[in-house]
Amino acid sequence: MKPKKQVIKKLLEDTEIEINGSNPWDPQIEDERFYARVLREGNLGLGESYMDGWWHVEELDVLLTKVLNANLDRKVKAWKVLPYIIKSKILNYAKPSKAHEVGEQHYDKGNDLYRAMLDKRMVYTSGYWRNADNLEQSQEDKLDLVCRKIGLEKGDKILDIGCGWGSFAKFAAEEYRVKVVGVTVSKEQKKFAEKNCEGLPVEIRLQDYREIDEKFDHIVSLGMFEHVGYKNYRTYMEVVENSLKDGGLFLLDVIGNDRTTIRSDRWYDKYIFPNSMLPSVKQIGSAIDDLLVLEDWHNFGPDYDKTLMAWHKNFVENWDKLKDNYSDRFFRMWKYYLLSFAATFRARKHQQWQMVFSKGDVGEYRRVS
Repeated sequence: MKPKKQVIKKLLEDTEIEINGSNPWDPQIEDERFYARVLREGNLGLGESYMDGWWHVEELDVLLTKVLNANLDRKVKAWKVLPYIIKSKILNYAKPSKAHEVGEQHYDKGNDLYRAMLDKRMVYTSGYWRNADNLEQSQEDKLDLVCRKIGLEKGDKILDIGCGWGSFAKFAAEEYRVKVVGVTVSKEQKKFAEKNCEGLPVEIRLQDYREIDEKFDHIVSLGMFEHVGYKNYRTYMEVVENSLKDGGLFLLDVIGNDRTTIRSDRWYDKYIFPNSMLPSVKQIGSAIDDLLVLEDWHNFGPDYDKTLMAWHKNFVENWDKLKDNYSDRFFRMWKYYLLSFAATFRARKHQQWQMVFSKGDVGEYRRVS
């Protein structure tokens, strides 16, 4: 047996994973170069070799959950990661001049893809499954939960930082009769959101959050803080504090990391969310220090696992309608994205947080669930 293959097999001991085994989560290796590539490049090599067809597995999400539960992602010290980390300390990958890159690479991929994958409202964050048994209801409940947590009242003016395809803006305007200003860095999202919210008191802007300079009754940000970058967390919170009227509330809905890092996983950074990263408790705490008051912190991480599996089901079932516009390699890449991300929540490495902040002037805040 080749040395690199031996190293991989040794790492898999006590994980219930067997190379070329008979379980549905056992990886079937098609190309022997797989072993060296994974040891050299870590998860980047693992993901790219899957995209290239060097290995396959029936239950990818189960395999990767077992990998994460065994902390193998942290035990494989890929030597190519070091320069990546050093650059992350020196450079600001989420500075204003680079803010639109994630929109161009990820959110502008094609509205056909997201229409096929998401719910009818095009909500691209975790659903709330407490009382739901399907994706549509979980996303309706999620949007309503956000509105109730900030106490929306008719006539309020709301800022939605990272408004996506306008799902929250439309829901809040229709159901709570409020005015909404949504900002996005995606041209395709802006175009879709404007049409989606036509006839409602909703304004959609192609704008970076650092350009906001006006006051709002309340502010929400759903699934956008992941693109801010640790060097900009304080600036982001200062923009929020400056834009929030006295007595207002800010709801931050974000995927959280179980440890403090300064850069995203290299595979996700290269193929899915460029210049992005997930914040930790420590990083968010530092960003609001002596600036905002944390009124409530709600974690429903396992709900994101359910949401991602529902998205994956929709994506696979609708692939025949999409495949003329996307390659087979893209199909494998997108499957790896959705199922590996589901695994991170199932293994509790990532969390789904909703935090409510104030300027310390709202009296007693009572949790809504």
